[in-house]
Amino acid sequence: MALDSTDIEILRLLQVDAELTNKEISVKLHKSVATIHERIRRLKQEGYIKRVVAILDRRMIGKGLIAFSHVLLKDHSAHTLSSFEEAVVQFPEVMECVQMTGTFDFILRIATTDMEEYHTFYRKLAAISTITTIQSFFVLSEAKSDTAYPI
Repeated sequence: MALDSTDIEILRLLQVDAELTNKEISVKLHKSVATIHERIRRLKQEGYIKRVVAILDRRMIGKGLIAFSHVLLKDHSAHTLSSFEEAVVQFPEVMECVQMTGTFDFILRIATTDMEEYHTFYRKLAAISTITTIQSFFVLSEAKSDTAYPI
């Protein structure tokens, strides 16, 4: 189903602050609370809103080291790709795993406490038999880290 302007505004508001109540959204959009409630229910049901989460400050919870690891696999067979994905999504240190075009097959975003914890993780990652190369890059600073999509 296509989104209308009210749906888009609801999504924009919730991306910035998912704690907004239906009443607060209804005031901002000049709609009834019942209308907002029904639209949010529908947006969830149709999959536009996948889930509502709290975004934590990684440093405050002790995850001060972020790495982006580029992974090259031995081949591109369906079995190799799926076995890699099945293995890597089990690691709690892996925050994101995306398949890419280009020189490397996957990029992983990894969050660890420090280099020692990363090294322990790296050993687990390197043990995956379908991997041929891992090249990691460490975050020095973040100029922007956003979760809201422009819509």
